[in-house]
Amino acid sequence: MLPTIEALAAELAAGRTTSVELTRAALARAEDPAGEGARVFTRIHAERALAAAEASDTLRAAGIVRSPLDGLPLSVKDLFDIAGEPTTAGSVLLKDAPPAARNALVVDRLIAAGAVIVGRTNMTEFAYSGLGLNPHYGTPCNAWDRTTGRIPGGSSSGAAVSVTDGMAVAAIGSDTGGSVRIPSALCGLTGFKPTARRVSMEGVLPLSTALDSIGPLAASVRCCAIVDAVLAGEPVDLPAPAELADRVFAIPTDVVLNDLDDTVAHSFDAAVARLEAAGARIRRIAVPEFSQLAQLHARGTFTAAEAWAWHRGYLETRAAEYDPRVGSRIAVGARMSAADLLDLMAARRRWIAAVEARIAGFDALLMPTVPQVAPRIDTLVRDEEAYFRANGLMLRNPTLINFLDGCALSLPCHAPGEAPVGLMLAAAGGRDRHILALGQAIEAALAAGR
Repeated sequence: MLPTIEALAAELAAGRTTSVELTRAALARAEDPAGEGARVFTRIHAERALAAAEASDTLRAAGIVRSPLDGLPLSVKDLFDIAGEPTTAGSVLLKDAPPAARNALVVDRLIAAGAVIVGRTNMTEFAYSGLGLNPHYGTPCNAWDRTTGRIPGGSSSGAAVSVTDGMAVAAIGSDTGGSVRIPSALCGLTGFKPTARRVSMEGVLPLSTALDSIGPLAASVRCCAIVDAVLAGEPVDLPAPAELADRVFAIPTDVVLNDLDDTVAHSFDAAVARLEAAGARIRRIAVPEFSQLAQLHARGTFTAAEAWAWHRGYLETRAAEYDPRVGSRIAVGARMSAADLLDLMAARRRWIAAVEARIAGFDALLMPTVPQVAPRIDTLVRDEEAYFRANGLMLRNPTLINFLDGCALSLPCHAPGEAPVGLMLAAAGGRDRHILALGQAIEAALAAGR
């Protein structure tokens, strides 16, 4: 099992380890030529991280502990500005871009909390895929099945593997259509997508300003709650675990249960049974709005339109420097008119209202985070059809919650030794603490059933 933030904070408090020791161990894994570090990170901050760790140990010796993250190694996705470095977002296009003048706000908040940032993690170029493939920097391999070579999920690919491989205690990713929750599900981690407005996007390279959100990937729900509070600039005041008895959860029967492979279906059903055994009440309900989303996007998506607006100058002059599978998807946004975008904005408001009314009587939604286990990297690299089919499947369930402007956790629900499977717990926007409280209870119920 991976160490939690609270467990490591207790080790530091008791003097059984130091921040320098933890940071050296994380860096050793990141820099091990036999490991995944070369594909996990686009830049490692070894000297800076060790200096931050020494400062943390000095402050702790003086009785100053800034937060539960103080002295712990964390990673940040390669789309957060760090002063003095170009923000490349997993691309080669921006490797010679002007360096950032200042840190992203969330990076400053992590530093103020005492977190030791070990480096910037690799990602799908410009965050535009749920698979995690990157032809420029390589694709980090999922720890579950390194022999076969399976995707980590995207777009926060390096973020997930930095945690599973002990290069960071937690990772900061972005989530526009599932980019925190997909790699968490495929790699056996817990990932939290907050309500988008909770965490500032200042100093973050955007994909879709209508949908982007920033969240953690970590070992537990409480780990995610701690990091989320720091990212949001709030006191680390964690919600108490909820009681599951008589909580009512809805499983949508539209869309989200389609195309489940046997492993996901079995793990999801077993998880639901454990929640029922713990006293939760489960209802399967129709949410026909989920089936309408494809039609709403018939003339384009927020992501395509907003990505095209940001990238159009580069695509007109430097298209050859893009991953072709990313560049071609961004270029689709050129076909969307201003009227189409305004229509989609209005349709989204109506859709959110309808979905919120339909789920108002339930404590939360339950669904598989993604419908299939991690596919092979080599298959997706060589087969265009397999790539786009897998990408659509991975994004399908998570993106519903982004369009809802909601919040969601992905929790591992597979049995030990089996392929990682994620259980998604979701609600309407603004119910973040409620989801984190329920998530702790569900996590405990799932662990008790193993």
